[in-house]
Amino acid sequence: MHTAQHSRTSRPAQAGYRMPAEWEPHEATWLSWPSPDGTKFRCAGDVVLPVFAKIIDALAGSEPVRISVRDDASENAAREFLREKGVETGHVSFFHIPVNGPWCRDHGPGFVTRDASPSLAVVDWEYNGWGWKYPPFNLDDEVPGRIAGRLGVPIYDPGMVLEGGSIDVNGTGTLLTTKSCLLNPNRNPDLTKKEIEQKLSDQLGVRNILWLGDGIEGDDTNGHVNCLARFVNRTTVVTAVEEDSEDPNYEPLQANLARLREMITEDGTPLEVHLLPMPQKIMHRWKRLPASYAGFYIANRVVLLPSFADCSDLWAVSVLHAAFPDRRVIPIDCRELIRSGGGLHSLVLQQPLVGRS
Repeated sequence: MHTAQHSRTSRPAQAGYRMPAEWEPHEATWLSWPSPDGTKFRCAGDVVLPVFAKIIDALAGSEPVRISVRDDASENAAREFLREKGVETGHVSFFHIPVNGPWCRDHGPGFVTRDASPSLAVVDWEYNGWGWKYPPFNLDDEVPGRIAGRLGVPIYDPGMVLEGGSIDVNGTGTLLTTKSCLLNPNRNPDLTKKEIEQKLSDQLGVRNILWLGDGIEGDDTNGHVNCLARFVNRTTVVTAVEEDSEDPNYEPLQANLARLREMITEDGTPLEVHLLPMPQKIMHRWKRLPASYAGFYIANRVVLLPSFADCSDLWAVSVLHAAFPDRRVIPIDCRELIRSGGGLHSLVLQQPLVGRS
């Protein structure tokens, strides 16, 4: 096993690192296999595991899948489950990295790349269970360092709480996020907006930070941007809109749409904004669930789209097909997943492809 090289003072951007956009080539997709005693599901894990199987199966022709599991027993259980579901696993490898919960994007590494060697590095943001909502998260907080060690790459410690689902980048210097999450005092109460922006710039190589407002109803993350708006190329975003003016999501999503239409990229190009529908309201135990089509995942050859057996599913497919004509859009039924408190995009994390030195 490699030992990660830690740095608390160096800034990845100063060393030439940047965070690539999600549509850039992937080396692999990471997942964190849920443990039977995990604490991050509101309902039984066995109704969520089929979503993992569908994701892994859909990525078979796209890229390798790397799965964190607790131990040998967990790996064997995962292999057996996938075999029972008829999932080909030739593209799957397992890493013994224990986790508390399955939300790999939120607790996993922030991968950054550069042309020089070492060309891959990890930003180890701190993780506090979305503002201390869902302990324990001690194992989740250790995941970036463990993955960096397994990959033998440098690791940078910015000293700031951040979940991967709270940011989205265009790969050339612009980052999209929300005030409701990143400026929430349950994340970084001692940091000002300016200080947060400086850390994002220092760690991810961005220089143009775009702030949206509030998230959608029922979102325990305080408004992750991956439920709201996403880059689909350097100058284009798709953003969720609610058509029903009586719905609680109507006003915040309209406000975000208005903001986006006034925003520009790092070189001054106005954003091109395309609209995604919202699915109909989904309730569970008298609580609104944060169902959104914005939580799609852009893999090398496919785009995985959360679907909800909703009349707007096909509309969302058509929007993403137009955005990614060279990739196949694969709907993944996420009705059970959304009941567990999270979305498809939060389960998966891309490891960018880098040149071989």
